[in-house]
Parts: sequence; structure tokens; C-alpha cells
Amino acid sequence: MKKVLSIILILLVASFGAYYLASVKPEPPEAEASVAKAKHLVLIASDHEYRGEETLPALARILEKHHGFKCTVLFGLDENGEIKAGESNIPGLEALSTADGAIFFTRFQALPDEQMKHIDDYLNRGGPVMGLRTSTHGFKYSDKTSPYYKYDFKSDVEGYELGFGHQVLGQTWVGHYGKNHQQSTRITIIPEQAGHVILTGVKDIHVQCGGYNAEPGEDWNILTMAQPLMSMEFDGEPDATKPPMASEWTREYTGANGEKGRVFTSLYGASEDILNDGYRRMLVNATYWLLGLEDQIKADSAISFVGPYNPNTFRGGGYAQGVKPEMYNGFESPIPANNNVEQPKPKPKKKK
Repeated sequence: MKKVLSIILILLVASFGAYYLASVKPEPPEAEASVAKAKHLVLIASDHEYRGEETLPALARILEKHHGFKCTVLFGLDENGEIKAGESNIPGLEALSTADGAIFFTRFQALPDEQMKHIDDYLNRGGPVMGLRTSTHGFKYSDKTSPYYKYDFKSDVEGYELGFGHQVLGQTWVGHYGKNHQQSTRITIIPEQAGHVILTGVKDIHVQCGGYNAEPGEDWNILTMAQPLMSMEFDGEPDATKPPMASEWTREYTGANGEKGRVFTSLYGASEDILNDGYRRMLVNATYWLLGLEDQIKADSAISFVGPYNPNTFRGGGYAQGVKPEMYNGFESPIPANNNVEQPKPKPKKKK
């Protein structure tokens, strides 16, 4: 009898232990101690070419798992609820009402009024903003009667000329400064900025994107310079016809309520760019800075990918097919969900 009771007791303890271990997943010590735990970030991905729909969920996992931020990632979706890169339909933007910071990777968005209203409200209150790559031309409203036409990258609205890019990020679309897939880019820290907190622990930045032009504004605090290379290699020869151009900077913008919001702008950030440790660390550091948490930045903080990350090569329309946002829930599923980037062939028209 005693032997039977002992076996039952052992089984009970073992089963309880299994339940406990399966149901409780402690956060990493760094995230446990981080004040970032209370901060909510909304990451908005819908561009046509540079795979923002891969960059941002990967970045969000790093920020949430390693650093304790609460992250909401939103995507451009088609009528079936699948991610469609560049689609002007981004459900869930009401999350911005509780956001402490927003990260944009958008291009030529003309969102429905009921969606754009949430972005407008966020910017009116001067919420902190990070803008990557095509976000300089993140909105395009052909209808000048739209209440949100002022955000168009060519806006001629008095007091809000050149739209979101110019008024918030500091620059609208200017042009390419190097050829994609032929010329990669080496990004170097301006010597006088070496002590800037965003650049803590940052080194050896090399990104796969070709260069973008920059026309610095008087209020830019330029952190880095980009040198187009003659190859896709880290040690490629510089393009002698293209001297270094500003690539990352900080500034402030003023919301309609008079509040000032911090801004970090990067002309890079494609899916393959964040494979570079130095670039990835800079984005993580910049997130802390945006929210006024610069005293929490550490040179050796965790920046490793969470779950498999095998990005698709960026190109227009080359996004993974059949992916729904919920496929990226948790920390273990691969990003992207697949590497099937073949676009479905249009259905043949029926003969009359």
C-alpha cells in the first residue's frame, strides 16, 4: 500500500512540474529588469519592395523578447486577410491610441479615412516616430479633397508642404544614390557623433540596399554617412563618383497639440539590411532613445534574432505568398513564413 501511495505521489509531483514548466515561460533577465516592459510600440509595415513586412516583425520580436517592450505589428492586408506588401489597407491602427512609439515602414499609402484617422491622431499628439527607407514617401493621396492629402509625399498644403516625409521624418523622396543589387552600402559613424547614445556598441555597418539621396535640413542631427560600394561585399570598393551621403539622423517635429516628438530616420532597413549586427543594434538603440529611455542603452544588449530569420531578397512585388499575420504570433515561427515569392498568375478573362 505504501508503495502504491509513493508511486501516486511521485506521479502527481511529476505531472505538476510538467504543467508548471510548460505554462510558465520566464522572460530573459534583461527584459525582466527593463523599464521598457511598460512601453507599447506599434510597428506599421506596408511597402512594395524592401520587405518591411519581414523587417518589422523580426525587429519586434527582438524588442519584445530581449528588451521587454510590448509590440503590435500591423501589415497591409488583401481581401483574404493575407499580407500583401504595399496594400493600402492596414487593420488595427487603433492600437496607436495607446502607443508610446511608432515605427513606420510604408510606401505610397492611401489608407481609408477610418484607418488613417488613427495615424493622424497619433501625429497630432506628437508621438515619437521612427521611419525606415521608403517611409520618406510613405503616403500618396491622389485625391486632393481627402482630409489626409497633406500627408502625401508631394503635398502642397500650406504649412505641411511635402507631407509626412518632410514634416515628420525630415525629408520626402529625393532619389536613388546607387543601384540596388549591384551596389551595397557601407555606413560609417561621423567621428563627432561617436559618443551619441544611439551609436553605443554600433560598428561595421554594411547594408544590402543601394543608396538613397539625402538633402539635410538645418534641424537634422546627422549621425552616420552612407558610402555606395561597387559590389555587394562588406569590403567592396567605394564608388568614386558618389561621395558619402547622410543616412541616419534625429530631429523633432511638433504635433498639432504643440507637443514635440522625437524622430529617428534611416534611409535603409530592408529585410536583408537587418542581417547586419551593427545596423540592427542601431535600430534597437534608436528605439530606446525615441522613448526617452537612453539611460537604459547597453553596448552589449541582446540583438540576436528570435526564431528563424531567412529574409527574401527585396524586389518590387516579391513578397511571400499566403502569409497571415497570426503566423508570426509567438517567438518560434520562421520569418518570413515561407520563401514562395512567385506571384499568382492572373485568371484568364472569359470569352464572351
